[in-house]
Amino acid sequence: MLALIAGTGGLPAAVVAECSPAPLVCALQGFEPDTLTPDMMFRLETLGSFLAELKSRGVTEVCLAGAIRRPPVDPAAIDAATLPLVPVIQKALASGDDGALRAVIAIFEGAGLQMRAAHEIAPALLPGPGLLSGETTDADRADAARAAQVLAALAAQDVGQGCVVAARQVIAVEALPGTDWMLDTLRRYDTKPPGGVLLKAPKAGQDRRADLPAIGPGTIRNAAAAGLRGVVVEAGGVMVLDRAAVLDECARTGLFLWVREPG
Repeated sequence: MLALIAGTGGLPAAVVAECSPAPLVCALQGFEPDTLTPDMMFRLETLGSFLAELKSRGVTEVCLAGAIRRPPVDPAAIDAATLPLVPVIQKALASGDDGALRAVIAIFEGAGLQMRAAHEIAPALLPGPGLLSGETTDADRADAARAAQVLAALAAQDVGQGCVVAARQVIAVEALPGTDWMLDTLRRYDTKPPGGVLLKAPKAGQDRRADLPAIGPGTIRNAAAAGLRGVVVEAGGVMVLDRAAVLDECARTGLFLWVREPG
């Protein structure tokens, strides 16, 4: 039996749509999914009890899907089953995104549960390489290559899965607030060079069973509002949610969407 730990955004619903039988939908308190009703809620302070409950219900596999931020922890609310996990939880809360997810995965695997990636369950979310919409120029491809270099250099610091480059100049790098915040900030930045591209790609060496980057129609709208020419995603490394709506937005805004081979 599969348990889906569902966060916010469109990914959890996309994964559930590909599951048969339906998974047990679980959510961390404060980060409930947008369009799904959880079967179970849990707190970080009672994670040990939650893991025991999953196993008692026959769960053998777990998938992490959707956005979850680091929640505040109330030491007084930590139960006995969670106390042995406190050192790992503390390390996760103090780590970068990939380090935190590796710690979380280790906790679930330590409980005897197998981790499954969202794109393994819903492989159609990963488009093949090529232009899905619009056309690129030599300048666009040079900007995308520069953005890929920047993300590769930042991977060792466990920072960001997105970068905006215009005229070969690095305009923005995604950090904790996320892609939408980065693009909204660019919308108010009047002195950047015209055009530019957003590149989304996983961090080099990251555990791809969780936190694989994703784009959706909102990404295209926000990129257009920021004055960019297009969006580039790494082939095999970025999920496209609601692809038909994404392509409609590209056609409406005139942005290109390029699924770029890594390297």
